[in-house]
Amino acid sequence: MFGDFHVFTSHPLSVAPLTRPSLLLRLRDRGNHEAWSEFLELYEPVIYRIAKRRQMQDADAREIVQEVLLRVARAIDRFDPDTAGSFRGWLSQTTRRVTVDRFRRMANRESAIGGPTDLLSIQRDPVVDQLQSEFDCQQRRQLFHCAAQHVQSMVSDTAWQSFWQTAVENRTADEVAARLGTSPGAIYVARCRVLKRIREFIEQREAD
Repeated sequence: MFGDFHVFTSHPLSVAPLTRPSLLLRLRDRGNHEAWSEFLELYEPVIYRIAKRRQMQDADAREIVQEVLLRVARAIDRFDPDTAGSFRGWLSQTTRRVTVDRFRRMANRESAIGGPTDLLSIQRDPVVDQLQSEFDCQQRRQLFHCAAQHVQSMVSDTAWQSFWQTAVENRTADEVAARLGTSPGAIYVARCRVLKRIREFIEQREAD
């Protein structure tokens, strides 16, 4: 839905103070539907894309997503960042293990019916060993998408277009002002306000 997200990655983000319990703590409450919705919105597409980049078919990728989410639900009460490290790091490693297990089952199934048996070679691809950095990149991309969707629903179309066309599409303020029938100064003001809201959303999620 959204294009280039360099406007997000090109601006360093400070860590915002927590204004609510962290997402990790809220996930331990199985009845906290808001927390689980936030988690799914942010991480479900990331896990799916990681699986698809490992040459998985759509059905297999979706099964990997479900298995990872099931493991999260089972382990969230016991997760301790002091011993397991960051939650995002633990989640990326869980995704890797589930994906490798899926490859093994596929290889065994192919072998049993006399088909090709080289599926396991895929799990030794150096790209798999770099999954942590790939996972982080995909997570930040998804975080920007979530922030953009959230903020777009809160501002006027003119304000959003002022931001999007200048910050993402790299159009000049003069060009966008002519398109929208306003002044370049108004374009800059709208862009700054929208960008501030996106940063605030991202900082809160990163604090979580």
